[in-house]
Amino acid sequence: MKAVLFEKFQQAPKLMTVADPTPEAHGVVIQVKATGVCRSDWHGWMGHDTDIDLPHVPGHELAGVIAAVGKNVSKWRVGDRVTVPFISGCGSCSECHAGHQQVCHNQEQPGFTHWGSFAEYVGIHQADLNLVSLPDTMDFATAASLGCRFATSFRAIVDQGKVSAGQWVAVHGCGGVGLSAVMIANAVVANGVAIDIDEKLALASDFGALATVNGAKGADVADAVIELTKGGAHVSLDALGHPVTCFNSIQNLRPRGKHVQVGLMAADHAMPQVPMAKVIGKELEILGSHGMQAHRYGAMLDMINSGKLDPTRLVGDRISLAEAPKALMNMDKFQSIGATVITSF
Repeated sequence: MKAVLFEKFQQAPKLMTVADPTPEAHGVVIQVKATGVCRSDWHGWMGHDTDIDLPHVPGHELAGVIAAVGKNVSKWRVGDRVTVPFISGCGSCSECHAGHQQVCHNQEQPGFTHWGSFAEYVGIHQADLNLVSLPDTMDFATAASLGCRFATSFRAIVDQGKVSAGQWVAVHGCGGVGLSAVMIANAVVANGVAIDIDEKLALASDFGALATVNGAKGADVADAVIELTKGGAHVSLDALGHPVTCFNSIQNLRPRGKHVQVGLMAADHAMPQVPMAKVIGKELEILGSHGMQAHRYGAMLDMINSGKLDPTRLVGDRISLAEAPKALMNMDKFQSIGATVITSF
């Protein structure tokens, strides 16, 4: 099969021909029809993830058709249209038994713990636990955009933040994750404040943000959010993953507010400054959002099918597998509007 592979960290990946994967007894092989290019893939290529062994094929946001099924798989057949959370649970640890596959003790992550979806085919473990059936009405590019950005934002807003109607939700960073969060907050009838720069703020307004703050204007972002919301956000997300956006997200909360860290914090950004005096004095909550379990996709898909959510709007550039190396290496330089998705193999 054709695959994008890198043999050294920070060395340009190459489009190569490698052996096709075979399914494990509990797994499947998926013919990849679409896969997103995510900043997490860039972190992996940079060498920020200790799970990656070289040589390596990145890619973790994927959708496609089952091409082969392991002998112990009972729920899936060749030809089924599927997607998968970027974290695959093992099915046997205490967290998996409690339904928390997103924090499985023995989790597998395509594109990190094993070869990923920048390829014609990808193997997925524990298929009966981890696969999600796709509606026939959903195209593969949209489905691929769900796996990391949209699903993580859904969990951040609905499950972790427990956002309710009328609450103020601040979203720091309006790339794919942030725009997803703005859309989801609007769908649950919350009041969104989007924080970013220039043209992304106009797009955030189109996605349902009630107010915006331009971080490039030199204003104090936290003070601006507190003024707009008349006291601070009830829930605030760092959707970018940067020490400044993390600090501002916590600082702009009202008493007993919740900060949800969605953007990955790695390398030099792994230890951000936290306004701990405010956390203590205002009884703030600091939470993470690390993907979403396969069994929770039903609620999200129901909202999509009803028209309350439209993740198709978040699909940006559609590129070929041959264009993926350049797109991956440039993830730290330019974030396109919407998710870049590989759709031609």
